[in-house]
Order: sequence, then structure tokens, then C-alpha cells
Amino acid sequence: MPAIHLIKLYERRGGGEQLIEQHFARHILIKPNEIRDEETTISQLNELRDRVAGGEDFALLAKEFSEDLGSALNGGELGWSTPGMFVPAFEQTMNSIELEEISAPFLSQFGWHILQVTERRNQDFSDKIMRNNAENLLRQRKYEEELQVWLQEIRDEAFVEIKEPKKS
Repeated sequence: MPAIHLIKLYERRGGGEQLIEQHFARHILIKPNEIRDEETTISQLNELRDRVAGGEDFALLAKEFSEDLGSALNGGELGWSTPGMFVPAFEQTMNSIELEEISAPFLSQFGWHILQVTERRNQDFSDKIMRNNAENLLRQRKYEEELQVWLQEIRDEAFVEIKEPKKS
């Protein structure tokens, strides 16, 4: 007759899923300048927002009007983001709007934006986190080893001469 074992799990450490919510977003950035003041910038973004709501393509408007050179060519797409990737004002807006909704104009350190989140997902980063932790641990060990070698080399090369003070 086979043995039956009952096991009670009290605690689990590490190895669990590390689900992180990601957003796939796109934006249009416009910066106030000498010709266009802040009020005109906001007005222009509201007009672009209305045009998208009226059926115009967000990507085409981003290519034409966005001053973010990195994303404008991609239709304003920023790709999948992870928490902490963007400035707080941007992340706060990204987390607060519904899918496909276009945010009201908001200010960040880079200028004025309108933002649209097209997708959200929970991605498991446990493998990546474990790999990063292992790499950091190995790097730290290597650093400590190299530090000790370097300190020993400095001590070996050091020349210290102790002179007795002259007695008068």
C-alpha cells in the first residue's frame, strides 16, 4: 500500500510570480516657446484631442504635431512601459485614464502632453528579476575580490619611512 503524506505550507519565499502591470501608450508632446505661449499650447492640444475624438488618426497627428522626436515617427507610440519608466505626472495620467481614452492636456518637465493608453497587461517578470539579482550578486562578489586585490597592490607598492624627530 503506497504511503500518503500530508504537507502544510506555512510560508513561501522567492520563486513566485512577479506580475507587473504594463501600459502600451502613445502621446503627443508640444512645448511652449517664444512664439507659442502656454495657453496656445494647451488650446492646440485640446484641438488635436477633439480631432482624434472626431475620427482622425492619432498616429498621423502625432507624426505631424508631436515635438517628441523619439516617438513622433512611430505615431507617438512609447511601447510597453513598466512602473517608474516615466516621470510621475506622465505615469499618474497613464494609470488614471481608461483604455482608448485620450487624456486632457497635462504638464510634465518636458512640456504639455495628451496621452492615450491602447493596451494594458500584467507581465510576469520573475525570471528577469531572478536573473538581474543573480547578475548583481556575481558583480558584487567580483567587485569585492578585485577591491581586495587592488588594495593589496597599493599596500605592496607603498613605501613608508618613519623618521624619529631630532633631539636638540
